[in-house]
Amino acid sequence: MHDDRRLIEERIDRELWQRVLPLAHPDRRPVEISAGPTLEEQHPIGRGDRWGPPWATTWFRLRGAIPDAWHGRRNEAIIDLGFHPEAAGFQCEGLLIDRHGERNIPVQGIHPRRMAVPLDDATGAIELLVEAASNPMIPQFQPTPMGDPATAPDRPLYRFRRAELVTIDPEAEALVHDLDVLDGVMRSLPPDDPRRARLSRTIEHALDVVPDIAGARAAVSSAMTAVANHNDRHRVIAVGHAHIDTAWLWPTRETLRKCTRTFASAVGLMDRYPDYRFVASSAQHYEWMRTEQPELFRAIRHHVNRGQWIPVGGMWVESDMNLPSGESLARQIVFGQRWFEHEFGRRCTEVWIPDVFGYPAGLPQVFAAGGMDRFVTQKLSWNKQNRFPHSTFWWEGLDGTRVLTHFPPVDTYNAEITSAEVAFSVRNFQDAAWSSTSLMPFGWGDGGGGPTREMVERARRMDGAHPDATVEMASPADFFEAVEAEIEAGADAPVWRGELYFETHRGTLTSQLRTKMGNRRCERLLVEAELWAATAGEAAELDDQWRAVLTQQFHDILPGSSIAWAHQDAERVFAEVAAHVEQRIAEVLDRTVPPGRWVANPADAAIDGVTVFPAGTTIDTESSSAAIQTLADGDVAVAISVPPMAVGPRVAQPVDDQVALSDTSMSNHHLAVRWGEAGTITSVISIDHAREILPAGRAIELELAVDQPVAYDAWDLESWTRRHSVALDGPAEVVVVDHGPLVGRVVARHTVGPSTFEITTELRAGDPALYMHVDIDWHHDEHLLSFAVPLDVRADTASCDVQFGVVSRPTHPSSPWDAAKFEVCAHRFVDVSEPSFGVAVLNDGRYGHSVFDGAIRVSLARAAKYPDPGADQGRHRVTLAVLPHGPGLTVVRDAAARLNAPVRPHDTGSGSDRRSSPIVRLLDPDDGPVAGVAVDAVKLADDDSGDLIVRCHEALGDRRHVLVVVADGQRVGGAWRCNLLEEPDTPLDVADGVVELGLHPFELVTVRLRRVDHFDGRTA
Repeated sequence: MHDDRRLIEERIDRELWQRVLPLAHPDRRPVEISAGPTLEEQHPIGRGDRWGPPWATTWFRLRGAIPDAWHGRRNEAIIDLGFHPEAAGFQCEGLLIDRHGERNIPVQGIHPRRMAVPLDDATGAIELLVEAASNPMIPQFQPTPMGDPATAPDRPLYRFRRAELVTIDPEAEALVHDLDVLDGVMRSLPPDDPRRARLSRTIEHALDVVPDIAGARAAVSSAMTAVANHNDRHRVIAVGHAHIDTAWLWPTRETLRKCTRTFASAVGLMDRYPDYRFVASSAQHYEWMRTEQPELFRAIRHHVNRGQWIPVGGMWVESDMNLPSGESLARQIVFGQRWFEHEFGRRCTEVWIPDVFGYPAGLPQVFAAGGMDRFVTQKLSWNKQNRFPHSTFWWEGLDGTRVLTHFPPVDTYNAEITSAEVAFSVRNFQDAAWSSTSLMPFGWGDGGGGPTREMVERARRMDGAHPDATVEMASPADFFEAVEAEIEAGADAPVWRGELYFETHRGTLTSQLRTKMGNRRCERLLVEAELWAATAGEAAELDDQWRAVLTQQFHDILPGSSIAWAHQDAERVFAEVAAHVEQRIAEVLDRTVPPGRWVANPADAAIDGVTVFPAGTTIDTESSSAAIQTLADGDVAVAISVPPMAVGPRVAQPVDDQVALSDTSMSNHHLAVRWGEAGTITSVISIDHAREILPAGRAIELELAVDQPVAYDAWDLESWTRRHSVALDGPAEVVVVDHGPLVGRVVARHTVGPSTFEITTELRAGDPALYMHVDIDWHHDEHLLSFAVPLDVRADTASCDVQFGVVSRPTHPSSPWDAAKFEVCAHRFVDVSEPSFGVAVLNDGRYGHSVFDGAIRVSLARAAKYPDPGADQGRHRVTLAVLPHGPGLTVVRDAAARLNAPVRPHDTGSGSDRRSSPIVRLLDPDDGPVAGVAVDAVKLADDDSGDLIVRCHEALGDRRHVLVVVADGQRVGGAWRCNLLEEPDTPLDVADGVVELGLHPFELVTVRLRRVDHFDGRTA
């Protein structure tokens, strides 16, 4: 037989879409169309007419009539607003509206893959109303003015294409679906597979008899069920899904409308297909529907109760996982799970964050403590260097907690259920030795839209037609239950221990500094406000502020990868939240402390040494040996002493040390520091350890490198970027501005091209840390600015502070897995240590770090041009500290806590005469301060019981025995370990009003304390 396979496939390509598809619409009727900014202000519009400036809303009104001959048939309206055939959710979109008086009830979203609007019950004259958003198509990897309303042009972007009424021939439509699936199955088979040739001939025979629809369907009927009884095929569980970015190439305002379009369409599909299942995460998205689209929300709730609509994720939004604090991640789950339980009567059991840029090692216990021990993601399939070795596995975190994790082998969260995707899922599934089941999330995502009826029709046919896989529409729970059954039957599921490092998008650790700094400030203030409210015995009343911050932690906002509009919104939210919480703190402290001058220490580490207060702060003195120094900028330096998480008097304390300076050096009892002509630090000697920390010939300095990623400008940082960096060691103005005795400061000012940099190096009496305040006026484009600290310390790994613990990262690129970690995330410090000596670099607002080449580098600023061409331009300030230390990380952790939770001076007050004591203290069994245990939150319980909630974790990887004591005048009457939602799990031992708590390495614990009045042991 002649080899005419290619010719037949070309025939299928053309005839299926040009000859068979039109048969599904045997008759058409035109409609009259008008458009305008409102339904009251309309004008006629026709084919080719322009409409829609960027980000505008245009209302379309379509009028027509259903012919009598169409009654009793399936009829539809086809509406094409001028769509590009691809990129659903990334261009103009429409929402079909059902008008009821003053209410607009959403019916269905319209986009390039969903232009058909069912008119099943319509007869006679009809009127359709469409709310159309002319969202611009943002060109990839190119600077664009479209992302900011202030720079976007005002010309119309789109040309209206068509609108008409059609009647459906259901058999012809079914034939199109049959041929589409069989054609896909045929092309997914190897060229030499005989099954491919047979399917090709089957499709050819069907085309031969077209337009005989019945004959054509009969020709393919046997092929549609040819493999229905094969039981050894891979099992694909397909679940409808629409990954909707809370902001990205559109502002948050538009996301609400994207949710409306997508969710209305999902409800319509459920009404048409009872076997269809749809999942959606993000309590914030549902909350928008509840408040803004109540009719649609009632329909969603109805389908949730029927089991067709499945809430997943258990979080407020699909937040970034690298950048939020540990407590923020806990609150994502607390607010999410409570919302789902309150509105739907159920909590989520699966964490669902498919599009997040890496997963820290502390997450499994956070998920489990929030009631979720199953986890779905996909993003690591984007790894550039190393292929992740598993599809389904146990993920084991820092503390040993495991969650059952799945990476859908289709390698996308926007599948269309094509035969090629099913075949790829089977080939790409990496755990076939022990499992035969995988998940396929399908539906248009990112910009929304969700599944289409074509996808559902494919899923219904694929089960009988695909030779290698069964396909069924079910839920994520169905998938995990199948895998759990395999494990219970003896399957040996693999274990991955430690972080799930994402080998791309490393630039998101640095992009959009104002967004990141606003988030860190709000995280700190919210936790601080809860502490002082609990101290005062008041509810914090900050839920609205927490939710506002959590929304901005979405994984394209906080990472800095959205358009300018989204970041402007985020920074406005952070500023408003910070102002509100600052006022709340001031009010609470007024009611807490008595009249006088006070210092509030929100850190979980004691303040006992020189502290710098803002200009104008008044200090009390009780000792003639106490010193106060007014600095050149007006700030006030003084030594104070305040316990952790407590308020103490603002009284100057004596200091048995002083800072001495010369033109090129300064020192105290702990450090001796020298700088060169350019102001770069050329020597740092730890006097305590008799060690020079800098290698010979190297200096602490700023480095500048051209930063031009291959793609994904705001997201990516390439491995070669720092290789071409240049040290900023040229001419500089160097001035000693403060000469001690408490604080010495030297300022070095650099001008490089369009940017200026001012580095203030500061040494404090009695303090072993060297502080570096970096003030940047940043106007470079496509550059990376780094702060480099070379170290004469030999270690194979660096210890990086992350949420709820510390992870080790390689300091060398010896293996492909090591080399991929050339930029890593750390929150408050990075440390490199030998057994008896180490050096840490601390920061108060940066996340990207490099630990290769014998140095710790902190990424200070980037300047990506896409998607926000003005990203990071302007003034930025960050404080860094270089801290030599002895064995262990306790000193480092405490110093980082103090740097990131600065003391707060507070004057006046109307509280009691007694001085405030900490509301809770964590002690070791010898009544001293406990080492290595971090307190994440202290607050009153959310159930208004008056119980005290203390969330803490073992931070350094050791076993700890902790005593928990409440404030003077009270004792603990009862104590329980809880989940994140503050629900008691197991009781804790209480003896003489003190709680005994044992912590495993990196263990996270939420403790509920029931307090009673203190007693002396003689009365009950």
